Amino acid sequence: MIRPTTPDDMEPLIALADATGLFGPNELEELGEILGGYFGGNIDSDHFWITDDDGGPVGVAYYAPAPMTDGTWYVYLIAVRPDRQGQGHGTALLRYVEETLTARGERILLVETSGLASFEGTRAFYRKCGYDEEARIRDFYKAGDDKIVYRKELVAQGK
Repeated sequence: MIRPTTPDDMEPLIALADATGLFGPNELEELGEILGGYFGGNIDSDHFWITDDDGGPVGVAYYAPAPMTDGTWYVYLIAVRPDRQGQGHGTALLRYVEETLTARGERILLVETSGLASFEGTRAFYRKCGYDEEARIRDFYKAGDDKIVYRKELVAQGK
């Protein structure tokens, strides 16, 4: 069941992100700060955290509007517990985001990820979900680690 993230989810979601092996200590610390700010009311109300709950948190997504744009949004994070990957949880979270934003009349959804080999599964996931590689910024995160931006146009049914 996909539901809004609650303060009680904070610790399990940081542990979930850690378990994926894709986030370093600094990124996990930043994740905790972002979640803390979100629950402390320090983050804009147009930022959304959702949790896939199946007897406890198994997945999480964080999405928000791109500043100074009209209808462009970012998925800043999707993570699924490693023992639950490949079961449709990530797809369900992403579809929920897409459907919610489409219903609001938003136009574009962007996702950024790493170009490292360890992120190939992540990149394959976005391609499978209909996202196209829009841009690559070489050596963005560090030397040898490109930033890859994926894009999907949001289209309301019947248009």
